[in-house]
Amino acid sequence: MTRPLYPPSRRGETVDTLHGHVVPDPYRWLEDPASPATEEWLAAQHELWLEHAARLPDRDRLRARAGRLAAVGMITAPLWRGDRCFFLRRAAGQEHPVLYATGSEGKEAALVDPMAIDPSGLTTLDAWQPDLEGRLLGYQLSRRGTEQAELYVIDVASGRLVDGPIDRCRYSPVAWLPGGDAFYYVRATAHDAQARRIYLHRVGCPASADVPIFGSARDSTYGVEISGGGRWLAISAAPGTAARNDLWLADLSAGPQERPELRVVQRDAAARTVLAVGRDGRMYVVTDRDAPRVRLCTGDPAHPGAGWTDLVPEDPEAVLADFTILDGPELDRPVLLVAWLRHAIVELGVHDLATGERIGTVPLPGAGSIGRLSARADGGHQAWFTYSDFVTPGSVWCYDARTGETALWAEVPGSVSVPDVACEQVTCVSADGAPVRMMIIGRAGPAGRGVPRPTILYGYGGFGIPLRPGYAADTLAWVEAGGLVAIAHLRGGGEGGEQWHQAGMRERKQNVFDDFLAAADKLIAGGWTTPGRLGIWGESNGGLLVGAALTQRPELFAAAVCSAPLLDMVRYERSGLGAAWRGEYGTVADAEQFRWLLAYSPYHRVRRGVDYPATLFTVFGGDSRVDPAHARKMCAALQWATSGPRPVLLRHEDGVGHGTRSASRSIELAADMLAFLAAHTGLSFSEDGG
Repeated sequence: MTRPLYPPSRRGETVDTLHGHVVPDPYRWLEDPASPATEEWLAAQHELWLEHAARLPDRDRLRARAGRLAAVGMITAPLWRGDRCFFLRRAAGQEHPVLYATGSEGKEAALVDPMAIDPSGLTTLDAWQPDLEGRLLGYQLSRRGTEQAELYVIDVASGRLVDGPIDRCRYSPVAWLPGGDAFYYVRATAHDAQARRIYLHRVGCPASADVPIFGSARDSTYGVEISGGGRWLAISAAPGTAARNDLWLADLSAGPQERPELRVVQRDAAARTVLAVGRDGRMYVVTDRDAPRVRLCTGDPAHPGAGWTDLVPEDPEAVLADFTILDGPELDRPVLLVAWLRHAIVELGVHDLATGERIGTVPLPGAGSIGRLSARADGGHQAWFTYSDFVTPGSVWCYDARTGETALWAEVPGSVSVPDVACEQVTCVSADGAPVRMMIIGRAGPAGRGVPRPTILYGYGGFGIPLRPGYAADTLAWVEAGGLVAIAHLRGGGEGGEQWHQAGMRERKQNVFDDFLAAADKLIAGGWTTPGRLGIWGESNGGLLVGAALTQRPELFAAAVCSAPLLDMVRYERSGLGAAWRGEYGTVADAEQFRWLLAYSPYHRVRRGVDYPATLFTVFGGDSRVDPAHARKMCAALQWATSGPRPVLLRHEDGVGHGTRSASRSIELAADMLAFLAAHTGLSFSEDGG
């Protein structure tokens, strides 16, 4: 393997002194994307990547196979409003999901088609919410990956635009008032994108006339929701992504909509809590307060801050993930469906609504994941959800509480032959003795075990987000060729509840990296793979994980893919949404927290003369969450430092961002990352995928 000839990357003299520590930052100049020096450097890195990519032997074959595996498309569970149901569907060959509505006669109508709006594929549908009667629809579009959404309102029956655009509505909730004349929503202020407020908007009136209802703090996340009957308004405020929130409830029948009387439900508590008021008049509270694995309580909405009673107590081994109520007149008694996450696998229990007692289990198609539970807003006996596992695309299923049966309601639009896959769950031991679970996916039978295989180890470990089984074309393409994919359930994630999350955040962030390294050691010691055949892959916070792993134990890996990563943890707060993540990582402004961050910051751990793994950074020009400067600076540092011949490359893509993208661009990206990992871990793709 010949060492690439890297483009020149000037090492500057920039040095910061923070809390008495001297912190060099030689590639600070790469933070400015508009400077001629950065543009020249990025163009040269792009050419270097294209040269390398053209020589990847399986790139075209992977693109074709991953494309066929992804051609199943997607569909979501229905959201019912009145006689209409709303859902997303993307057919094989379509670039983006289309939002549909079905009327009382079952006739479908396409409401929002991003490709019809922008044939370039660079406009995405970020969020949508029909009004309580299903007559109007609020939806949000963003362009070129920025996620800086504009909010529009259309008449569902005619498709006529009746309001908008309202700008600065990034992933805003839309809480409709009865009748569809007005809604509450969240909007950034005109002069500060990090300062957001909740407003009341009257449909058809200019946004400049909107009434501010709540909010002023910077870097806070606001939620707003209206109960099904339209009487109760719930408002949530969290400092960034912190694992806690304040919560208020207002009775809209008791005062003007412009000045709701907010009563405290929870304030200054180290807990996350959400609530809903049911059709029976009870307040249902989901909280991890005094229950890290979450409990479901009931209370009186007239006195929302006191007198909560456990309806479904905390489970010592499973995390309460979702619930819905089925209380139609067809039922002998109303029931509660509760989704539990047990060791990353979902189960769905049936409980008596009055007592909370578990009285049954909803049959599921397998051991996998389900999406959000959906039931009719005006009551009923059915619940809908998507189901998926490693070989099963996410079709929609319906549970009927009258019969206790689950039936397929809507299949994914396309079909494809998938490989015969086996999944094994193993446990490794982290540096401090904590047990960490890992799923290993490979071909079933002799081809999937018994000899070290090229392996991808994937992890995330942050923000309380669990990794669940799900259909993924890139995973299946890799496994079909004889490789293994291992998914590590690290601390910092949500697989074990809030304690598991907190064990991997702030001053305990190193636990996440130790868990990941323990998983790698387990794969090697157990004979699944070798250091020369082990690749790692992570995105966003998972990109930070990969950066930490390859700088702390570079000898353990042959290759790494680091996508949209956080890597300079000394300056992460200064760009993108970084300031909102202080609750997860800490802040450099505090001396002690600065020391946590500097201790593991991947950019600052790069050492000259180390033989680093083959590393591919993938970044996106429209990314407004994680600044691509993280990867630019880290790429330059690794290219300067590495002593071996394995390449350090950067793949930059304009017109897309951190989140949703067109199907073809998703396949292109996945194929490039897989081909890179295959070339540097020794996996070969034959014509038949074997």
